[in-house]
Amino acid sequence: MSVAHEEDYQRRVAETGPTRFLPGTSVEIVREVTLAAPPRFAVFDFDGTLSLVREGWPDVMIPMMVEELTATGTSESPGDLTKLVRNFVMQLNGKQTIYQMIRLAEEIKARGGSPRDPLAYKERYHELLMQRIASRRDALRSGATRPQELLVPHTYEALAILKERGVELYLASGTDENYVREEADILGLAPYFGRHIYGAIADHRKFSKQMVIERILRENQVEGGRLLGLGDGYVEIDNIKGAGGTAIAVASDEAGRSGKPDQWKRDRLIGVGADIVIPDFRDFAAVCDYLWRDLA
Repeated sequence: MSVAHEEDYQRRVAETGPTRFLPGTSVEIVREVTLAAPPRFAVFDFDGTLSLVREGWPDVMIPMMVEELTATGTSESPGDLTKLVRNFVMQLNGKQTIYQMIRLAEEIKARGGSPRDPLAYKERYHELLMQRIASRRDALRSGATRPQELLVPHTYEALAILKERGVELYLASGTDENYVREEADILGLAPYFGRHIYGAIADHRKFSKQMVIERILRENQVEGGRLLGLGDGYVEIDNIKGAGGTAIAVASDEAGRSGKPDQWKRDRLIGVGADIVIPDFRDFAAVCDYLWRDLA
């Protein structure tokens, strides 16, 4: 049955055994993967997995929500509200943005306020976020900033490697589709994905990453074992594992681009079943050599 919404984070893997790194790389094998056939499709998340255009978005969303909650007249301190908001914003990170706004509306109502439609909060957030990232987008368009500076390191190389191996690429994001398409274009990513770029729409019940995955399997009549899923959010990792695919956690250090994994992301994504963890795409050729080993 198709699920038209994205479920909240639930840790499904209590603990793992010892992990290992592919020799001389930053590629962490959480559980060994042995494929019966080569991957045919790869589903990528966008923000934080490929694009860094929106890096720092919590610094926009959290203060906006604290302001809305403060307006209810609650006696809670700004510090307590910030802690509350940060917890649920990050808990829901990876889902469509609207889910965080639905939670905000619930918190406002719980404090005796009269919340607006969650879409109104989402629109306000986008307005504030665009103010923050407008200079990045403009710099990309003008050529003042090279796309590589606002991508997870070695993104182009990873996409090219998969294309060369005959893998069809899909992009599925919780960000609104019009923004995803626009930013994929100015980052030079659109040619890799073609028409397979998907994002959130006004009616959140009619889009989910799981629906994209189900469509791939249905239209191409393939088993889930032919899928790769790559992302820094729990939804795509959880959905790919649920479909029987191989999940690669991109535990990216968005602000520092350090080549070291973000430990919060790493733990969170292992908790929903990630098979492999990478901090970025610098050693992605080794990932593919590992996955394609012994396959004709």
